[in-house]
Amino acid sequence: MTKIEMPVFVALTEKGANLARCLQRTVPGSEVHGRMGRVTDCDQTFDGVISHLENLFMEGHPVIGICAAGILIRALGSHLGSKRTDPAVISIAEDGSSVVPLLGGHRGANRMAREFATELGGHAAITTAGDVSLGFGLDDPPPGWAITDGTDYKFFSASLLSGTSVNLVTEVGDCDWLMAGNLSLSDTADLTIRVTDQHTSLSDTQLVLHPPVLALGVGCERGCDLDEVYELVKKTISDAGLSKQSIACVTSIDVKSDEKAVLALAEKLGVPARFFSASELEALTPRLKTPSDVVFAEVGCHGVSEGAALAAGGVDAELIVPKIKSARVTCAIARSPKDINVKTIGRARGKLTIVGIGPGASNWRTPAVTKALTKATDVVGYGLYLDILGGLIDGKERHQSELAQEEDRVRRSLELAAGGRDVALVCSGDAGIYALATLVFELLDREKDTDWNRIDISVEPGVSAIQAAAARIGAPIGHDFCLISLSDLLTPWEEIERRLKAAADGDFVVGLYNPVSKRRRHQLKIARDTLLTGRPPETPVIIARNLGRPSENVSVITLGELNPGHADMLTLVLIGNCQTQHFTAGGNSWIYTPRGYAKKMKDLNT
Repeated sequence: MTKIEMPVFVALTEKGANLARCLQRTVPGSEVHGRMGRVTDCDQTFDGVISHLENLFMEGHPVIGICAAGILIRALGSHLGSKRTDPAVISIAEDGSSVVPLLGGHRGANRMAREFATELGGHAAITTAGDVSLGFGLDDPPPGWAITDGTDYKFFSASLLSGTSVNLVTEVGDCDWLMAGNLSLSDTADLTIRVTDQHTSLSDTQLVLHPPVLALGVGCERGCDLDEVYELVKKTISDAGLSKQSIACVTSIDVKSDEKAVLALAEKLGVPARFFSASELEALTPRLKTPSDVVFAEVGCHGVSEGAALAAGGVDAELIVPKIKSARVTCAIARSPKDINVKTIGRARGKLTIVGIGPGASNWRTPAVTKALTKATDVVGYGLYLDILGGLIDGKERHQSELAQEEDRVRRSLELAAGGRDVALVCSGDAGIYALATLVFELLDREKDTDWNRIDISVEPGVSAIQAAAARIGAPIGHDFCLISLSDLLTPWEEIERRLKAAADGDFVVGLYNPVSKRRRHQLKIARDTLLTGRPPETPVIIARNLGRPSENVSVITLGELNPGHADMLTLVLIGNCQTQHFTAGGNSWIYTPRGYAKKMKDLNT
């Protein structure tokens, strides 16, 4: 699927949301927004349809509406600007029968529409002149292809649409998409379409397309500066008369998969980075032009930049620029006779995102977490947590284990990411609160595994159970609070008791995680009795079970009433302090813990 930043599916009904979820897995980084009161399983809810569509469009999000085209037209008509800047807008019938790209046909909308129609078995209503008459859009070539920078293709497109003949000169690359179009071809035509990896000057009578056929191999010393890398690469490309727009990827040995300069170079060139093992590169030694025993002694292969370029280019690749050196950098360029498919070569830098999915409700899941999940190739987690995600992770490799097998899940996540996968390690609530983020970093610190240490690791926060419980009942944690887990599987009970006593002495609002289990019942009684030494029996206690799920239940009792029968492992127990208040208003029960505003206002008015 075409990579487009943050597309949003907009669903007005549950049926539309189900269809959006089906398509969402084909659009990495997308979200599903659902109308409040009508859609339950979505990443974000909205109330006003028109205003929400307007906001998305003006923020630059491609909009895929699972609704009538007229709704989108009426909502966005007054906000249209330039076809070069307006985001794509697509209308999809709720039954999937029709997919209509309304705007941005050559900014990805036509291609997405075709892909959606194929997925749904429906019809893509393409009306863009180029696509209809020629079978393709010159300004929207296949992934990896590019038109020479600065080209004004309007004249060319208009000429081709009027039936003017063109001379197609193909020097390299897969040109099937051009040959399959409705071009009037002639070797003697005045107009030329040239397919080349060479740098060319602009011409009114020549349209130059650059296919992704060049693999840029790079080697550098650890900690090398990006400027040195880029200057060598830029000079090498220029001296060879090549176009940087034909570079399909930046590639190197896998020990450089965390090298900032190599990754930054790929980002600067707008291409992916791919990596190969020393053994894979060593197998290419007979094809190298400047093999080095010094390099072999250092990294286990006789050439990094040349070997990586050839490995990415494939068995038919030719090393057209042998190794070029600067003080700390080497680079080489290989040419493939066909397009280089970066999805099938080498390995990407592995990525591990540790995500907190909140208590369970999709509207409590942050957009950043949803984005990480939709982009991931693999999801790892406890089966219940993965089930909660439903269709969001359809089509992904799913790795689940039992509740007590936390270390197995973390190790599996690290190994997958070390192999070049994009992994989401799923935790309930927040990933850093009684969850697996801690264990990930503990293993990294303890084991010093070089493969693990090259992974791109990030943590995306989630809504913790204590936040969810507090929100349901008012504002009980509006002042100082603490969290204590009553599970003694990892923490000695004596230490837990010491912390309970400190919480009682400090008059903290206390959130109790893991309050009871089938075999562990007495700790909650001890916690209650300990806290009763510092606050009255009438202190409000919130019992919050299955937050954000269909069987959610939130009730209020007093500390004196609290006993093990009130809780299980799916329950958060939230105990107020001496100042926590419980009252009823509007038929609802509310709890809050004053922060001192009343005294502040009294002092101001004195």
